[in-house]
Amino acid sequence: MELKVVTIEKPEEVNVIIGMSHFIKTCEDFYEELVSTVPGIKFGLAFCEASAKKLIRTEGTDEELTALAVRNAQAIGAGHSFVLMLGNAYPINVLRALRATSEFVNFFCATANPCQIIVAETEQGRGILGVVDGGSPAGVEGEEDVRDRKEFLRKIGYKLF
Repeated sequence: MELKVVTIEKPEEVNVIIGMSHFIKTCEDFYEELVSTVPGIKFGLAFCEASAKKLIRTEGTDEELTALAVRNAQAIGAGHSFVLMLGNAYPINVLRALRATSEFVNFFCATANPCQIIVAETEQGRGILGVVDGGSPAGVEGEEDVRDRKEFLRKIGYKLF
């Protein structure tokens, strides 16, 4: 077995969701969930088929994000994995909807941070072992940090009071 580190290519403002699904209809079902959950969403999706033709299946509403998802899926190269690039939405807006599809298996990450995917390669193929998402903690939040966090969540409309 050989371990590889795949650095996800993406602009700073783009969020990425990387996960695992199990069937060829993933792309269509994810597409339907995404466009009905966030009207006007811009996204690109690439799904690595694990059998039959073993193609990277794609859907999206944005050509650049779709091409970016494909490049990252090619670099990861793990069967049944998917890469979803979000342009004008956040993972928090779509995770429940994606999780509700019958093909969904799990998420490895949902982030805007720089991230790396740890991939194992065997004679059979590749699999995702884990993710390095952003950096390591610099400390524990203090009272001022708690206030700042709570103010920020209210400022962006995710909490009322």
